[in-house]
Amino acid sequence: MPFVVYLLGLAVFAQGTSEFMLSGLVSGIARDMYVSIPTAGFLTSAFAVGMVIGAPLMTILSLRWSRRRSLLTFLIVFLLVHVLGAITTSFGVLLATRVVGALANAGFLAVALTTATGMVAPNAKGRAASILLGGITIACVVGVPAGALLGQLWGWRSAFWAVAIVSVPAVIAILRAVPAGGSGSTHTSARGELSSLRDRRLLVTLLLGALVNGATFCTFTYLAPLVTVVAGIESAWVPAMLALFGLGSFLGVALGGRIADVRPVPLLVTGGVALLIGWVVFAVTAGNPVATIVLVLVQGTLAFAVGSTLISQALYAATKAPTLAGGFATAAFNVGAAIGPWLGGIPISAGLGYRSPLWVSALLVALALVTAGAAQGIRRWTANPHEDLATT
Repeated sequence: MPFVVYLLGLAVFAQGTSEFMLSGLVSGIARDMYVSIPTAGFLTSAFAVGMVIGAPLMTILSLRWSRRRSLLTFLIVFLLVHVLGAITTSFGVLLATRVVGALANAGFLAVALTTATGMVAPNAKGRAASILLGGITIACVVGVPAGALLGQLWGWRSAFWAVAIVSVPAVIAILRAVPAGGSGSTHTSARGELSSLRDRRLLVTLLLGALVNGATFCTFTYLAPLVTVVAGIESAWVPAMLALFGLGSFLGVALGGRIADVRPVPLLVTGGVALLIGWVVFAVTAGNPVATIVLVLVQGTLAFAVGSTLISQALYAATKAPTLAGGFATAAFNVGAAIGPWLGGIPISAGLGYRSPLWVSALLVALALVTAGAAQGIRRWTANPHEDLATT
């Protein structure tokens, strides 16, 4: 595996830390900027929306650039807006930096996925993708708690400075190791690549990725009140539980990276069924602290093993969109990350309690399994309609 892929993963780690670290910094930002905590919470929403919109949009805009130029542009913009965010005294400016940072993050991740999978053997796309996605999971385990600690020691601005500093080695690596020549549009156009969205296999894979990731973030978003209110675990252990979920997600991405290239279907089928059973068992046993601790780790592992494999399969399916493939996968991932928390919040607002998002997660995974089964049945029937009719 080329070393530059790991350094691209370092940049993704910095970006993942930026995306999730506000959960531990919102109070300090609200106090420093003289806004309410809910208003400060808009910083997270702005980043999520920017990621969903930015993945395909930024990739299309960069089609005429070389991949090195695209990666450098997105990463330098990301770095600079964090410097600006660290020094501004205006909440409006800070909000704008989150939107611009998310657009740059989405564009970088989309192009990085395409670049990394293009630098390895054709049958190693899953492993390359898992290294980049591993940066996001390590951010959950290390980056987010570290950002919260920096915020406690030196204020929330120090976390923004840290994200900018961690991005610097990746800038140097891109300059030294990513080829300068060749634009993303050498063989394809934006219109031509977008036409690949007519491919049924790609569309189904993207939909499954959004559903599975939606289920993951549906519960992950409300993990703190789930473990404290429902399981009765002391609030002081919440960071450890978040880190445990992050550890599971890292293990899942590592597992997916090893299996996705050689046996993706067995992993998706077995992992999908196990994921569904896990969410149901979690919902039933959420009041038990021991079961909660175990299932936080198990579900984190299963969710990211299945989710990362679906992303790699989207890259394999998007053969007619070599440049936009990463954008499609990134958008699907973030659609799930945006919709999942909203769906999980509906039953909570209806008074059904903090256990209810677990049932929503189970429902989303069940819907993914039904969708996959229906798509497979349709594919087989359209391939051999007369044979299927003869057997009925």
